Amino acid sequence: MQHKGFVTAFAVLLTLVCVFYLSFNMVVSHYDKQATEYAAGNKMLEYRYLDSLANDTVFLGHYTLKECRENGLNLGLDLKGGMNVILEVSVPDIVRSLSGNSKDENFNKAMEAAQQRQTSSTKDFVDLFLEEFEKLDPNARLAAVFSNYEMKDLVTVKSTNEEVVKVLKSEVNAAVANSFNVLRSRIDRFGVVQPNIQTLETNGRILIELPGVKEPERVRKLLQGSANLEFWETYNGNELAANFTRAEEVLRGIYSADLEVAPAAEELAAEEAEAAVAEAPQTALDSLTAALQENQPAEADEAEAQLDEARYRAEHPLLSRMQLFNADAAVIAYVAARDTAKVAEMLNLRQVQEVFPRDVRFRWAVKPVEERSSVYELYALRVTNREGKAPLSGSAITDASDELSQFSAYSKVNMAMNPEGAKVWARLTKENVGRFIAVVMDDMVYSCPKVNGEITGGRSEITGNFTPQEAKDLANVLKSGKMPAPSRIVQEDVVGPSLGQEAVEKGMISFIVAFILLMCYMIFMYGVVPGLIVDASLLFNVFFLVGILASFKSVLTLPGIAGIVLTLGMAVDANVLVYERVKEELLGGKSHKAAVTAGYKNALSAIIDGNLTTLLTGIILFAFGTGPIRGFATTLIIGIMTSLFSALVLTRLVYAWMEKGKVIDTLAFSTPLSKNLLKNVNINWVKIRKAGYVISSVFMLVAIGSLATRHLNLGIDFSGGRNYVVRFADNVSTEDVLNRLQNGFGDASVSVITIGSENQVRITTNYKVQDRSQSVDGEVETIIF
Repeated sequence: MQHKGFVTAFAVLLTLVCVFYLSFNMVVSHYDKQATEYAAGNKMLEYRYLDSLANDTVFLGHYTLKECRENGLNLGLDLKGGMNVILEVSVPDIVRSLSGNSKDENFNKAMEAAQQRQTSSTKDFVDLFLEEFEKLDPNARLAAVFSNYEMKDLVTVKSTNEEVVKVLKSEVNAAVANSFNVLRSRIDRFGVVQPNIQTLETNGRILIELPGVKEPERVRKLLQGSANLEFWETYNGNELAANFTRAEEVLRGIYSADLEVAPAAEELAAEEAEAAVAEAPQTALDSLTAALQENQPAEADEAEAQLDEARYRAEHPLLSRMQLFNADAAVIAYVAARDTAKVAEMLNLRQVQEVFPRDVRFRWAVKPVEERSSVYELYALRVTNREGKAPLSGSAITDASDELSQFSAYSKVNMAMNPEGAKVWARLTKENVGRFIAVVMDDMVYSCPKVNGEITGGRSEITGNFTPQEAKDLANVLKSGKMPAPSRIVQEDVVGPSLGQEAVEKGMISFIVAFILLMCYMIFMYGVVPGLIVDASLLFNVFFLVGILASFKSVLTLPGIAGIVLTLGMAVDANVLVYERVKEELLGGKSHKAAVTAGYKNALSAIIDGNLTTLLTGIILFAFGTGPIRGFATTLIIGIMTSLFSALVLTRLVYAWMEKGKVIDTLAFSTPLSKNLLKNVNINWVKIRKAGYVISSVFMLVAIGSLATRHLNLGIDFSGGRNYVVRFADNVSTEDVLNRLQNGFGDASVSVITIGSENQVRITTNYKVQDRSQSVDGEVETIIF
């Protein structure tokens, strides 16, 4: 075997890479188990526990728990449960906004016609709009509609329709990208452990997967809320230092020791101290004292430290949870993520608000101070008008772009405003020279640049320690202010955890059964040693496949498991071709060593041809498919690569080692049962070709007749259907419900998934889906009941 050293080194390195990435799953599994034990069945407490550890370094002294989740192999919603949402950003509303809500008759007629066509067409909305616009008047020019003041830098009166459409598509894509960033930021704050958000090929649609979500109504409000971009004046930290001192005194009077020490113990104490607080009938302070007296010396030291911490928090309820930044800067304080909710609760108390100026509004930064930290900045916005509104809103922004700064390694953001906004911006910057102005969206501070001087003309730049990606995201946020892009949920699925458990169990059973059958088949056909070599290569094939999936941060779905099982069969097929060629070479009189070499060489072309066609199919599925189809294609593509490597390279490497010890000469590559199986089979295919023609023709006619008369039975994914949510008195199996319903609905498609708890299911069926009459609704309900 040529290049044996290189092949060995590559196999070792690939093994180490797979071990490295799969080890992340072991770490995550360890902490998930800890969280489950700590929560004792309380899912929300389990999520909070995992969130509190998200930014803690837990692996190899470098990786946080959040990074371990991102680097490991992730499970899809069909295996883990959760919520799947497809949001559609309203492209027609964006186009109307870009036109300045034009009253042009042809424009509005074309918009209505394009919206009607969009319901049954997969074409881009802007292209549909252009077609309808030119139908009404072939000589009409879009530039007459879109050459308004806000679009003056992009569209002129001389712009052709094609040029205007190009601009419209660019602006629509920018709006969708901004919606993507806003949704990503909102989801990060929602606290989902392992979200997945991606734009779809369909224009304006965004796929969001939220594993483990238990509050779908809250998610709907979160995702469909409109973004609100604002510019606010701010207080500096040194201006409110005295107010925080007075607030501390007020809170000290509100929170007694008995009320405050117990929450502190829950947050910081070890399990022993928590048990003492829970079991003892005395006050929390007495409970900790009892724990201090009863524990052993080492435990007593720990309990004493917890007691000191609890007392400190009781005496300093606010300042013990925050680090004031008493300086001439917009940042008021730094607060750990676990304390932000409690700090916000204290600052919202009426007694506390009375010690601060009436025009102050506290807001959090949108992200931590550093990427891997869990500390957030607290800002104080200044209300300067009676209405309590921001002095400048995002509607004034006409353009924004990111640019690499010439004087530093960071990026900056350039923005331009309309005339009205430019006037307000000039006044705002003039009155705040040397101070800071906060860029706020969704009540979160995205940036807080310092004003160096009055800015006139409406053009300015925002500087800061922005990475290129952060600057690009901020530019998209600013651009969103000029074009409202409302979004709506067009598809929603809530997958219960019992469905995931059933899917995992069935997927694993199918994999194990397929694997055992393949192992037995290879041993039965080619002997113990050759069969075990192939079986070992199958194990490595699965190991490499899963490891590479993890390294690519792919998501394993139920169709993905089907892809893994399929690749196992293809891997065995390659070895079957090799072994059959080896047997032929042995019958031809060659030595075992020469026969093995010739077998691998002569079977290679057939193996490559068979796998290449499947590989091309997988690539096409990956390129044009979404969701489960892409999950299947991903495992199929990777599985073909790993199966070829394990079946042709690893097994050949083993035989190369066996050649040195002459062990290979003892192998027959067959067993007494398979030695003469299908041997000397002689079928004259040419002689029976006419019968083949007849049989093939009959099958073709039957297939064509069936398609013409019965048509295709479309599944729910293609035809749509009716949804029914059914709650039972006791927990039920989705499989049992599905089996019973299929008898009533006949050939119609039926889907049953768990919603929320295991005694509630959602039933979807396309039974008589084209019939909208109430009698059919009653018929479907009767079948379900």
